[in-house]
Amino acid sequence: MPGIFGLITNRPAAAARAEVEAMCRVLVHEQFYRSGLWVDAGLGVYAGWVAREGSFADGMPLRNETGDVTLLVGGEEYPEPGLRAELRRRGHAVSGDGPDYLVHRIEEEPDFPRRLNGRLHGLAVDRRTQTTLLFNDRFGLQPVYFHQAKDGFYFACEAKAILAVRPELRAFDPRALGEFISCGCALEGRTLFPGINALPPGSAWRFRAGKLIEKGSYFQPREWEEQEPLGEEEYYRQLRDAFAAALPNYFQGPEKIGVSLTGGWDTRVIMAQACTAHAGQPPLAAPGTLPCYTYGSAYRDNQDVKLARRVAAICGQSHQVIPVDDTFLSHFRHYAERTMYLTEGGVDTRRVPDLYVSEQACRIAPVRMVGTYGSEIINRAVMFKPHAPEPGVFAPEAMAHVAAAVETYRRAREGNAAGFVAFRQSPWHHYGVLGLEQTQLAIRSPFLDNVVAQIAFRAPDSDFDPRPRLAADASPALARLRTDRGIGGQGFFAAIQRAYLEFTFKAEYAYDYGMPQWVAAADRFLAPLHLERLWLGRHKVYHFRIWFRTVLADYVREILLDPRSLARPYLRRAAVEQIVRRHVKGDRNYTDEIHRLLSLELLHRALVDADAPAFPAGAGLAAAQSARQPTNSRA
Repeated sequence: MPGIFGLITNRPAAAARAEVEAMCRVLVHEQFYRSGLWVDAGLGVYAGWVAREGSFADGMPLRNETGDVTLLVGGEEYPEPGLRAELRRRGHAVSGDGPDYLVHRIEEEPDFPRRLNGRLHGLAVDRRTQTTLLFNDRFGLQPVYFHQAKDGFYFACEAKAILAVRPELRAFDPRALGEFISCGCALEGRTLFPGINALPPGSAWRFRAGKLIEKGSYFQPREWEEQEPLGEEEYYRQLRDAFAAALPNYFQGPEKIGVSLTGGWDTRVIMAQACTAHAGQPPLAAPGTLPCYTYGSAYRDNQDVKLARRVAAICGQSHQVIPVDDTFLSHFRHYAERTMYLTEGGVDTRRVPDLYVSEQACRIAPVRMVGTYGSEIINRAVMFKPHAPEPGVFAPEAMAHVAAAVETYRRAREGNAAGFVAFRQSPWHHYGVLGLEQTQLAIRSPFLDNVVAQIAFRAPDSDFDPRPRLAADASPALARLRTDRGIGGQGFFAAIQRAYLEFTFKAEYAYDYGMPQWVAAADRFLAPLHLERLWLGRHKVYHFRIWFRTVLADYVREILLDPRSLARPYLRRAAVEQIVRRHVKGDRNYTDEIHRLLSLELLHRALVDADAPAFPAGAGLAAAQSARQPTNSRA
């Protein structure tokens, strides 16, 4: 993910600069990235940045008029309306829509960066006080990874930049490994690598003379968690007004915006608000100006696609489908290896298609507006939990850490439910997908706006879901549409339709990921009938149980049955061999186990092994097509 990196140290300048240059080289993943270095040897600061060309953070560093304050940032910020104009009235040189106003906020706001609104991290160097400030956002979704060595403090937007200059850290941390096996991600700010951690959400760490002097914070979750709940009507009124006031900020800037539409309420609320005139004001997005798209299955138009088309049509916007089809599958090797390299253990291989579809989405618009975090922030939806691995696959030492991960997760869930979702689930679990997508696009979600999220923490102690009403107040036509799960809608058959959609949703999950072993055995003998065509693609886009048996079977065998893979100390060889053999044969369902094993092996090869491969800038689909053979033909 684009962002900042660097080293704060008292070591000789030449050696420090060489290390920062090496860090930069492993972070330029695409030809459309821009990068640069900035050094103040007197303060011991050696820093750099990587940004998508034309993005909010393109054009670092930022400096005030006197040159005594310098700021590097990564991510995006959504300031209050009129802030830029107010800074200009105060005599600051501020452009119309760029990030240069940020450096002047340091001069004007004694509590900087507390009032920043967005997923933003940064490094502020103030020669007036001879101090350096390293900070991240209050959700921890624009992470800063760090390693504190005896001779310097390393920080970066990706852990691999630190691994590039501290090779002794190239190993799996046993505790984090157990968490990845159990939960699909490391917990409590850990990474898979010993000695590399993420700054806690809302951090503001200060340095002077090349040394860390304060591990401060500008925000504590209890500030939101200890608010008094509101009644339903007052809560709805405040949330509605806050969302309407915040949304225009997310449609600002020079980059073209596209909307990733689904069949649920979250994106529908955004479309209802953005495409409808309010109080005599024109809509944020006039008809034909906001391209929409939906990720689709190769089998059929799923419910998201069907409903998204109708939503886009009601709003007068274009719509297209980005299918996960043979083109992706024939280059799965490329996308799997690159995904695990880019995310460093933030996701497993079930999210590999996200890189492919993000590349396609970038061709439509470089900014992707999403409803992600809507149900999480508004309804406190928990999206991940521990899963026990297949018995006998992992060595006893690894299983001890898996058990510890379950206890760590349990303790994290004991506190405030909204706080868990916003400040633990978001940086631990959600960031992996977000970081992968942000290698290609800017991702914007108004549900993470500071004011909106703070009010969401005051939800009444009930099951009240304000999203249908938020959509209805802005666009009754959109609210009349049911969701992909059949919620809402009108008419005599609405209840029957909802039951049918719920049945097909669960049936597709069972046929794909959750198929019991006895059903898998029976399905093998029915394979010539292609029963998957009855269920797959009605709701979901990715169908790995079938893919691992057919089109991806050769790749699974090649990677997991390789002697290097089978010799990993945390695995039991015989169990791995059986999982691969029985799943490919078709009489067992080991989809989840194959994801875990494949992910760990690709991570090991890319980031731990001494001969880890390099991924040159611009290694997208075109590079994959020219440099690699397809995985194998579709079965």
